Amino acid sequence: MYMDYIFMFSLFSGTVVFCSTRKHLLLCLLSLEFMVLSIFFCLFMYMYMYGHELYISLIFLVFTVCEGALGLSVLVSLVRSQGNDYLSSMSILTW
Repeated sequence: MYMDYIFMFSLFSGTVVFCSTRKHLLLCLLSLEFMVLSIFFCLFMYMYMYGHELYISLIFLVFTVCEGALGLSVLVSLVRSQGNDYLSSMSILTW
């Protein structure tokens, strides 16, 4: 029961950090990964406690890795084109 509150608090704190970071893209990506990690732990504990198969968690991790690689490629592209990872220097016209 207390584990549910801990997982929900970690998801909520990741959401607050994601909504409050407006300066660096790397901080936004790290908060997204923290939220995905807390969702993964919730999913894993739910499946483990109720005796479901854990294949869904493996598929979730595959999509998480793909999302992380895509975020890092956007970060590298932004740093190469702009020279920094400030979100304020990003505009639609540069993409």
